[in-house]
Amino acid sequence: MPEKVPRVVIVGGGFGGLAAAKALGNTSVQVLLIDRNNHHLFQPLLYQVATAVLAPAQIASPIRSVLRNQSNLTVILGEVTGVDKDQRRVFVDNADRRGVPIEYDYLILATGAQHNYFGHDEFEKHAPGLKGLADAVAIRNKILQAFEQAEGEEDPSRHQDLLTFVLVGAGPTGVEMASAIATLVHNTMRSDFRRINPASTRVLLVDHSKRVLGSFSEHLSLAAQKRLESLGVELRLNQSVEHVDETGVIVSGQRILSKTVIWTAGVAASPAAKWLGMESDHAGRVRVQKDLSVPGYPEVFVIGDTASIDQYPLPGVAQVAIQEGRYAGKLIHRRITGDPAPKPFGYFDKGNMAVVGKGFAILESGKVALSGFLAWLAWAGIHIEFLGEGSLRVSVLVQWIWTYLTGQIGSRIIVNHHASEQQKPAREAQVTADATK
Repeated sequence: MPEKVPRVVIVGGGFGGLAAAKALGNTSVQVLLIDRNNHHLFQPLLYQVATAVLAPAQIASPIRSVLRNQSNLTVILGEVTGVDKDQRRVFVDNADRRGVPIEYDYLILATGAQHNYFGHDEFEKHAPGLKGLADAVAIRNKILQAFEQAEGEEDPSRHQDLLTFVLVGAGPTGVEMASAIATLVHNTMRSDFRRINPASTRVLLVDHSKRVLGSFSEHLSLAAQKRLESLGVELRLNQSVEHVDETGVIVSGQRILSKTVIWTAGVAASPAAKWLGMESDHAGRVRVQKDLSVPGYPEVFVIGDTASIDQYPLPGVAQVAIQEGRYAGKLIHRRITGDPAPKPFGYFDKGNMAVVGKGFAILESGKVALSGFLAWLAWAGIHIEFLGEGSLRVSVLVQWIWTYLTGQIGSRIIVNHHASEQQKPAREAQVTADATK
């Protein structure tokens, strides 16, 4: 493209970043999309990878593939580490270089969120969160290994500790994870093991709130709670996690022995506010104006989980990021073409939903409130529709139908990517010991 064509740099290939890029598809600009991963991840289904229902490749698409028909776009694999908003540059680390400056005329930061341990970052070592594919695979390994270790454990008294799963946080991720683990135990693992009884597994869901899924109406929250209890999930509501270590957790003064603790309690914004040197809210999100731009820098936009509009509090869901991405792209397009700017950003709430085990979900949209099988069908249809590529839609739909009909899930594989390196010192030590005998 000609050198004088404006350059739009988009940082982040999530829902917001992709929406912004697509909105600029017919604009006379050079779009540079930078992400530290080469794939777009459908985060709402991460918990199904973590619970072995789906394989990682079923919920992720290469960014280049998703945007392959957009001729004005280039994808760069790298990690942004800073922004110089006065010189209009971002700094990128890649495989062989550090701090590479990339200039922009317009900048869109769509960098998402990270785990929030609320001042207890030491918990992360023993209570992993769920934000990316690597997290999901690690949690899947941890869950499946718990059953394998219990099967191989000679002392039956230790089975309970190995088969106790604690989830911290009763929001959508925690509820969906807890119900999926319970379903995994009752529908799949029951017939796979001989020396243990998977039905004795404990699944505990802990939250300091008085009810699960607090963002839903009290009626739907109660329906979800009853469903969780029917699946055998133990609810520890209005209680707080005080400590997490390798042996378990302490909840409101009570020690719960567990080898598998999963953190689903909340998120914190990316370091975008620090990069920009701008004011942030209590969650670290950049305070933006009504047109999603940064105060004093109309060419810099922040969207999705990284942005906060004081006059317009928004939930951290995909639809917010998508609508903000489209708005930012549309605004840049109008500035370049000289057309009038659009009205300030306004979010159209399409509703909220969460799945609670096999064939059951809750859905809330305006005056519509559903729970049960019909809500689950709506949840399944919407999630299938928003997957990145047609091949993924077919693959996930077929897997869900198979799982629903047979109870058999699709990816019960433990993958230790560095197992050979970890085992090498042990093998060498054994060889040395044998040689000294």
